[in-house]
Amino acid sequence: MKRLSVFFIIAFILGISTADFSAAAEDYSSTIKMFKESPTVAQFFYNSYGYAVFPTIGKGGFVVGGSYGVGQVYRGDQVTGKSSVLEGSIGFQAGGKAFSEIIFFQDKQSYDKFTSGNFEFDATAQAIVITAGAEAQAGSTGVSAGASVGPNSDLQVNTTYIRGMASFVHPLGGLMYEISIGGQKFTFTPM
Repeated sequence: MKRLSVFFIIAFILGISTADFSAAAEDYSSTIKMFKESPTVAQFFYNSYGYAVFPTIGKGGFVVGGSYGVGQVYRGDQVTGKSSVLEGSIGFQAGGKAFSEIIFFQDKQSYDKFTSGNFEFDATAQAIVITAGAEAQAGSTGVSAGASVGPNSDLQVNTTYIRGMASFVHPLGGLMYEISIGGQKFTFTPM
């Protein structure tokens, strides 16, 4: 019940239909293609054990906020299950945004940790943003890194796995002060 309430609040704040959160097969393909077009991200498709991709995560709030999205988890290029992400937050925030997110797993251990049923990024977790002029933090320890100036840019972020995972986001729209992925909670349902 709690998840559905946050889901509908986010949809209302962002002014989008709840149908926009259910991703079709082409949404996954186009989101993966978009991430593969970034030189910063492309290398992770070749050296990771697997990844989770979320075509649309909606985030919104005014003092109290939250985010929600659904995705698929891959081992290699094979879909192994579905995942959902939920985050609640309180503090200085206003607005709404939608973004795509991909999380790479360096090895079987990090994949198993994510797919254990319930996984949560700690409060310091940050993602690399792959759009023009963005600055962000890498992985889950807060290591600073500048982002590429676009998905087809030659300028790259020097990043690596942190605690076995690397996370990237691509903004889809909206305006909100706050970019942290810390506190995101993921569930996994095997196929």
